[in-house]
Amino acid sequence: MDDRSNKLLLVPVLTVLFVMIGYQYICPAGSMSCRFGNGESSPFSKYPADVKRDSPDRDEDAPFRFPSKFNFTREDLYRHVDFDIKGNDVIVFLHIQKTGGTTFGRHLVRNIHLERPCDCRSGQKKCTCHRPGKAESWLFSRFSTGWSCGLHADWTELTNCVPAVMNKKQKKDAPLNRRNFYYITLLRDPVSRYLSEWKHVQRGATWKTALHMCDGRPPTPDELPACYSSEDWTGVSLEEFMTCPSNLANNRQTRMLADLSLVGCYNLSSMSEERRAELLLSSAKRNLLRMAFFGLTEFQRKTQFLFERTFGLHFITAFTQINGTRAAGVTVGTSTRRRIEELNALDMQLYEYARELFSQRVQYCHHQERQEERERKRQQRRRMKEQKASQIQQQEDDEQKDLEQENTELTGVTEDYSSQVVRW
Repeated sequence: MDDRSNKLLLVPVLTVLFVMIGYQYICPAGSMSCRFGNGESSPFSKYPADVKRDSPDRDEDAPFRFPSKFNFTREDLYRHVDFDIKGNDVIVFLHIQKTGGTTFGRHLVRNIHLERPCDCRSGQKKCTCHRPGKAESWLFSRFSTGWSCGLHADWTELTNCVPAVMNKKQKKDAPLNRRNFYYITLLRDPVSRYLSEWKHVQRGATWKTALHMCDGRPPTPDELPACYSSEDWTGVSLEEFMTCPSNLANNRQTRMLADLSLVGCYNLSSMSEERRAELLLSSAKRNLLRMAFFGLTEFQRKTQFLFERTFGLHFITAFTQINGTRAAGVTVGTSTRRRIEELNALDMQLYEYARELFSQRVQYCHHQERQEERERKRQQRRRMKEQKASQIQQQEDDEQKDLEQENTELTGVTEDYSSQVVRW
């Protein structure tokens, strides 16, 4: 009897020992692969512990959330323009120096699929970009209308000048049209852009003919003193370039995107330096956010993708990322780079804001594409289901008709037989 009891006790003991040995083999000490509780993975789970499994009743069409320090809303990220090229819509390109605007401007006039392509003739700097059926331009840019509002006109100049210029280009007997103006621009890493402008000026560029119009007048020499006394600044060193306090290269992107009327234009004595900087940056961010589109020089393919998604216009050939620029070939020390960043402190903040907004808009567009693809597949499955149901219904209807036909024929035969019997 005792031997039998011992044998019965031995079975569960051996079972426990076997399970413990097996657990130690599968899940050695310190392993993170066998965490239990709180929904964490088991050794046999097909979902890794660091991947959250979607709930079966999760709504696939729920809005995707993008973590951001700037708290962009869906309206900030969603960009789609129902661009009516045959109507009264106009794209206005704000071309900031040394941001890749020349290349992008050529894309606009030479590389878009259009019903009526721009007429670009050899030897001419400007192309004719007319609407289908109208002798009127749908594009306001360097390579279409020229520098009609001044050389490298900024936001302040363009918004006050473009409507009047477009009305002037209309025929005198034509009624004035109410146009929709869609502003676009490109931004670039501030340090790279600054170095590129320095190299450009060093080779002899001046942009002296730029108007800098604000509140109806250009700046006085006292408000905007020249950095050099000769015809140009050829051969200027980087140190000299950084030393000039009135150098428009400093924070150029912020200044060209801001409403300068808010800060007294180029009159630096109208308010404190801190207040001026605060207003310029907030205005530039606000205008950039409200623009129909902006791209980043460092992300050519994403810039192309976002433009196409925004306007519904498609480029013929893909954009090319060119990193071998003159600025890329300039090597500066840590202290020099830090000084450039200080001189362009507003541009550094603006570019951080722009890069985050640009990145989230691209992600949002991809999210929309996935939703559209899911909806397309859902509609396709619905059509197939309806088609199958229709086929089944048709088959049943055909069978019913055959049955009715057979009954009709059978009834006719019976009636004929009955009439024959009566005759007999």
